[in-house]
Amino acid sequence: MSKPLEVTITIDTEFSIGGAFGDPTKKPVAEPSALCEVEGKGHGVDFLLDTFAKYNIKASFFIECVNYYYFGDEPMRSIVKKIIDAGQDTQLHVHPCWLNFNNDPEIGTYSTNDSCKGRGYEELKKIFELSIKIFERWTGRTPDAIRTGSLHVDRNVYKVMSDLKVPLASNIGLGIYRPEEGELQLHAGRTKIDDVMEVPVFTYQDKDLMGRVPYKTLQITSCSWPEMRHILIKARKRGIENIVVLTHPFEFIKKSDYQFTKITPNRVNQERLSKLCEFIDEHDQDYTSADFGTNAEIWKNTPLRNVPHFKIPPYYRLGRMAHNFINDRIWNY
Repeated sequence: MSKPLEVTITIDTEFSIGGAFGDPTKKPVAEPSALCEVEGKGHGVDFLLDTFAKYNIKASFFIECVNYYYFGDEPMRSIVKKIIDAGQDTQLHVHPCWLNFNNDPEIGTYSTNDSCKGRGYEELKKIFELSIKIFERWTGRTPDAIRTGSLHVDRNVYKVMSDLKVPLASNIGLGIYRPEEGELQLHAGRTKIDDVMEVPVFTYQDKDLMGRVPYKTLQITSCSWPEMRHILIKARKRGIENIVVLTHPFEFIKKSDYQFTKITPNRVNQERLSKLCEFIDEHDQDYTSADFGTNAEIWKNTPLRNVPHFKIPPYYRLGRMAHNFINDRIWNY
């Protein structure tokens, strides 16, 4: 019997700028954007940790660290401790825009530009070094993997990672951002780039109303549960060995504005994650959860084939669009 398909659930764990760059009267938002508490109950990180514990899931939380230059070590360090204490994996997420709040002249001056793509080598290396230093302080170790903010990436990112000896990356999701370089237009699997093993977020295709077959990246907030289930079953039949899923803590609530003034649980997204985890747990001969940290030594030396043109029937698109439309527009749905 072939080994189970590895499902890697990844959570980009970050705070929100809260519209502060566009409106100086606004301030960045910390706990409400990550813990997402409603009437004393956490619907963000706590909901994720509780769900993973219930269904025996190991996941990777990609932690954004240079928010330190606005908030200091807290509150993200406490959130990281909560994740580690729950037995979950932590890796590094990089959103350079937070360095705009730095006041230390030795560190330098940075714009509100949030992209890791298109930067010079030395500037990007400094950004990654600053992020890694904070990550080490919060976790007690160096990261095994890095994910760039908004999945903005170019070849320079891998050159910097290679020189910093970070062996794994998860920087690509073609439905979110399509890199200019053809060699970075990866759909799945594991591919070595400049001595760094890229493990992309799974990308598939479905036909839209115009007859086109656009790319779609596997995300909790935008993919229905029937769609995810179909993808997992088809991938298993095709012998695909690993699928990476992307989500964020704030996807499990609805917010009234960028300041998170009023929030309520997002029951649709919570149900999607719960059903995904339950499915993996109940079909453990065919599927297993797999995080970056536990598997780093194997993954960094073991490429897997890319899987282009993985298509699903168009009726899943129609169901997903209808469900997301209702959920986005009805506060208490």
